[in-house]
Amino acid sequence: MSLRDFGLLVLICLVWAGNNIISKIVVAHWGVPPLFYAAVRFSLVALVTLPWLLPAPRPTWRIVVVALLMGAGNFALLFMGFKTASPSAASVVIQLGVPFTTLLSMVMLGETIRWRRGLGIALTLAGAVTVMWSPHGFVLSPGLWLIVAAAFAGSLGAVMMKQVEGVKPLQFQAWVGFSSIWPLAAMSAAIEPGQVTAGIAAGWPFVAAVVFSALVVSVVAHTAYYGLIQRYEANLIAPLTLLTPLFTILLGVLVTHDHFDLRMGVGAGLALTGVLIIALRRNQVMPLLMSIRNRAQ
Repeated sequence: MSLRDFGLLVLICLVWAGNNIISKIVVAHWGVPPLFYAAVRFSLVALVTLPWLLPAPRPTWRIVVVALLMGAGNFALLFMGFKTASPSAASVVIQLGVPFTTLLSMVMLGETIRWRRGLGIALTLAGAVTVMWSPHGFVLSPGLWLIVAAAFAGSLGAVMMKQVEGVKPLQFQAWVGFSSIWPLAAMSAAIEPGQVTAGIAAGWPFVAAVVFSALVVSVVAHTAYYGLIQRYEANLIAPLTLLTPLFTILLGVLVTHDHFDLRMGVGAGLALTGVLIIALRRNQVMPLLMSIRNRAQ
């Protein structure tokens, strides 16, 4: 890999990590309802990528389901989780998406798992459990439960995406945006009273956060990542995206003052080692999952 492309990948990971911190600030510190934030975000994504919406991929129903899983479902659960979960803990727990994807690939795509990937799954699970553990025992906060659910939704979407052929990155973003607006807006209207007022009260910083999350993260960084995937082996690119949770932990400690102790360090080390082992083994859906997991934490 050239030095220029390596620098680009590092920048992409930093953008993804920054988005995790910004999302936490938006929903937990500024009080913007998470479903409303997700709906506004996807409205902008849909608007910008509208020219790539048609012609619709075939079968259309499958791309809609994938878009809902990776878009509305993944982001709604993620942003709701950020209300109470710290970015650092979330960046480790979301790694459960990797073993989820591997196991779903066995069931849905007929992939075979050998002992090395089995070890990677075990280490990732051990790392996530270590982060979830508290001095009072295994007490999983509601926010982290939602992060686990977001990881599963993204994993299922990634596996189903493998069964849809010929979808380019911007076309995929167009369908994610278009499909996600309606359920998110409806759910926000039903269960988040005063959401528009909260958004207006947050002011221009909220507008900047939406623009950054929708355009810089989803459109620019995602497209650049897929350009790298096309130029290099996925087994080289995917492991390097582990910089995202590392950047998230660092920014979480510095910006949102996340608690980070020996338990968190050990858990993060185990989980990221497990993900690295899985990412280094050839498999069908890892490149897509690594992109979705990192940019959507």
